[in-house]
Amino acid sequence: MILPDMLKTLTDNARQFQERLTEWQAAMAKGQEEAMEQARQWQAQAMQQQQEVNARLMAQMEGASETMQAQWQQMQKAWEDQFATMREQGEEMRTKAMSATGGSGGNAFADWSETYAAQMVAFTQKMQGEAAKAIATATEARGKGGKKA
Repeated sequence: MILPDMLKTLTDNARQFQERLTEWQAAMAKGQEEAMEQARQWQAQAMQQQQEVNARLMAQMEGASETMQAQWQQMQKAWEDQFATMREQGEEMRTKAMSATGGSGGNAFADWSETYAAQMVAFTQKMQGEAAKAIATATEARGKGGKKA
Protein backbone atom coordinates (compact mmCIF):
# COMPACT_ATOMS: atom_id res chain seq x y z
CA MET A 1 0.00 0.00 0.00
CA ILE A 2 1.40 3.37 -0.93
CA LEU A 3 1.33 6.43 1.31
CA PRO A 4 -1.60 8.23 -0.40
CA ASP A 5 -3.72 5.08 -0.13
CA MET A 6 -2.83 4.75 3.54
CA LEU A 7 -3.75 8.37 4.21
CA LYS A 8 -7.05 7.95 2.34
CA THR A 9 -7.86 4.82 4.37
CA LEU A 10 -7.03 6.62 7.61
CA THR A 11 -9.20 9.58 6.59
CA ASP A 12 -12.10 7.29 5.68
CA ASN A 13 -11.77 5.41 8.96
CA ALA A 14 -11.68 8.67 10.93
CA ARG A 15 -14.78 9.93 9.10
CA GLN A 16 -16.63 6.65 9.72
CA PHE A 17 -15.62 6.73 13.37
CA GLN A 18 -16.89 10.31 13.69
CA GLU A 19 -20.23 9.29 12.11
CA ARG A 20 -20.56 6.33 14.46
CA LEU A 21 -19.63 8.47 17.43
CA THR A 22 -22.35 10.97 16.51
CA GLU A 23 -24.88 8.11 16.23
CA TRP A 24 -23.81 6.71 19.61
CA GLN A 25 -24.07 10.10 21.27
CA ALA A 26 -27.56 10.61 19.82
CA ALA A 27 -28.63 7.15 21.02
CA MET A 28 -27.25 7.84 24.50
CA ALA A 29 -29.03 11.21 24.68
CA LYS A 30 -32.28 9.59 23.58
CA GLY A 31 -31.83 6.90 26.25
CA GLN A 32 -31.30 9.55 28.91
CA GLU A 33 -34.40 11.44 27.77
CA GLU A 34 -36.46 8.24 27.87
CA ALA A 35 -35.16 7.43 31.35
CA MET A 36 -36.07 10.92 32.58
CA GLU A 37 -39.55 10.59 31.08
CA GLN A 38 -40.02 7.22 32.77
CA ALA A 39 -38.88 8.74 36.06
CA ARG A 40 -41.40 11.57 35.67
CA GLN A 41 -44.17 9.08 34.88
CA TRP A 42 -43.22 6.95 37.89
CA GLN A 43 -43.24 10.02 40.12
CA ALA A 44 -46.68 11.07 38.86
CA GLN A 45 -48.03 7.56 39.46
CA ALA A 46 -46.49 7.48 42.93
CA MET A 47 -48.09 10.81 43.80
CA GLN A 48 -51.47 9.59 42.55
CA GLN A 49 -51.16 6.38 44.56
CA GLN A 50 -50.19 8.38 47.64
CA GLN A 51 -53.28 10.54 47.23
CA GLU A 52 -55.44 7.43 46.96
CA VAL A 53 -53.84 5.94 50.08
CA ASN A 54 -54.35 9.22 51.94
CA ALA A 55 -58.03 9.28 50.95
CA ARG A 56 -58.55 5.68 52.12
CA LEU A 57 -56.68 6.44 55.32
CA MET A 58 -58.83 9.47 56.03
CA ALA A 59 -61.95 7.36 55.45
CA GLN A 60 -60.65 4.78 57.95
CA MET A 61 -59.75 7.49 60.45
CA GLU A 62 -63.25 8.95 60.33
CA GLY A 63 -64.67 5.69 61.63
CA ALA A 64 -62.00 5.05 64.26
CA SER A 65 -62.16 5.85 67.97
CA GLU A 66 -60.24 8.80 69.43
CA THR A 67 -57.75 6.44 71.08
CA MET A 68 -57.11 4.71 67.76
CA GLN A 69 -56.68 8.07 66.02
CA ALA A 70 -54.20 9.25 68.66
CA GLN A 71 -52.17 6.05 68.32
CA TRP A 72 -52.11 6.36 64.55
CA GLN A 73 -51.04 10.00 64.71
CA GLN A 74 -48.24 9.07 67.12
CA MET A 75 -47.00 6.34 64.75
CA GLN A 76 -47.29 8.70 61.77
CA LYS A 77 -45.19 11.33 63.54
CA ALA A 78 -42.52 8.75 64.41
CA TRP A 79 -42.40 7.62 60.77
CA GLU A 80 -42.19 11.18 59.50
CA ASP A 81 -39.39 11.96 61.97
CA GLN A 82 -37.47 8.86 60.88
CA PHE A 83 -37.92 9.79 57.23
CA ALA A 84 -36.65 13.33 57.90
CA THR A 85 -33.60 11.91 59.67
CA MET A 86 -32.89 9.57 56.75
CA ARG A 87 -33.29 12.43 54.29
CA GLU A 88 -30.83 14.60 56.27
CA GLN A 89 -28.30 11.76 56.35
CA GLY A 90 -28.76 11.26 52.61
CA GLU A 91 -28.15 14.96 52.01
CA GLU A 92 -24.96 14.84 54.08
CA MET A 93 -23.76 11.81 52.10
CA ARG A 94 -24.69 13.51 48.82
CA THR A 95 -22.62 16.54 49.78
CA LYS A 96 -19.64 14.31 50.55
CA ALA A 97 -20.10 12.41 47.28
CA MET A 98 -20.19 15.63 45.26
CA SER A 99 -16.88 16.70 46.76
CA ALA A 100 -15.33 13.23 46.44
CA THR A 101 -12.31 12.76 44.27
CA GLY A 102 -10.96 9.61 42.73
CA GLY A 103 -13.17 6.60 42.26
CA SER A 104 -14.74 6.78 38.84
CA GLY A 105 -13.54 10.29 38.16
CA GLY A 106 -16.48 12.61 37.52
CA ASN A 107 -18.94 9.77 38.03
CA ALA A 108 -18.69 9.77 41.84
CA PHE A 109 -21.99 11.62 42.20
CA ALA A 110 -23.74 9.43 39.62
CA ASP A 111 -22.47 6.33 41.40
CA TRP A 112 -23.66 7.70 44.72
CA SER A 113 -27.08 8.57 43.28
CA GLU A 114 -27.57 5.07 41.89
CA THR A 115 -26.55 3.49 45.21
CA TYR A 116 -28.80 5.83 47.17
CA ALA A 117 -31.75 5.05 44.90
CA ALA A 118 -31.15 1.31 45.29
CA GLN A 119 -31.04 1.66 49.07
CA MET A 120 -34.23 3.71 49.12
CA VAL A 121 -35.99 1.12 46.95
CA ALA A 122 -34.84 -1.65 49.31
CA PHE A 123 -36.08 0.33 52.32
CA THR A 124 -39.41 1.00 50.60
CA GLN A 125 -39.81 -2.69 49.86
CA LYS A 126 -39.23 -3.48 53.54
CA MET A 127 -41.89 -0.95 54.49
CA GLN A 128 -44.28 -2.45 51.92
CA GLY A 129 -43.63 -5.86 53.46
CA GLU A 130 -44.54 -4.51 56.89
CA ALA A 131 -47.68 -2.93 55.42
CA ALA A 132 -48.65 -6.24 53.81
CA LYS A 133 -48.23 -8.01 57.18
CA ALA A 134 -50.40 -5.37 58.85
CA ILE A 135 -53.09 -5.79 56.20
CA ALA A 136 -53.00 -9.56 56.60
CA THR A 137 -53.26 -9.24 60.38
CA ALA A 138 -56.18 -6.82 60.06
CA THR A 139 -57.95 -9.10 57.59
CA GLU A 140 -57.45 -12.09 59.86
CA ALA A 141 -58.72 -10.15 62.87
CA ARG A 142 -61.78 -8.98 60.97
CA GLY A 143 -62.46 -12.55 59.88
CA LYS A 144 -62.30 -13.86 63.42
CA GLY A 145 -64.09 -10.98 65.12
CA GLY A 146 -66.42 -9.94 62.33
CA LYS A 147 -65.94 -6.25 63.14
CA LYS A 148 -63.43 -3.42 62.79
CA ALA A 149 -60.57 -3.26 65.28
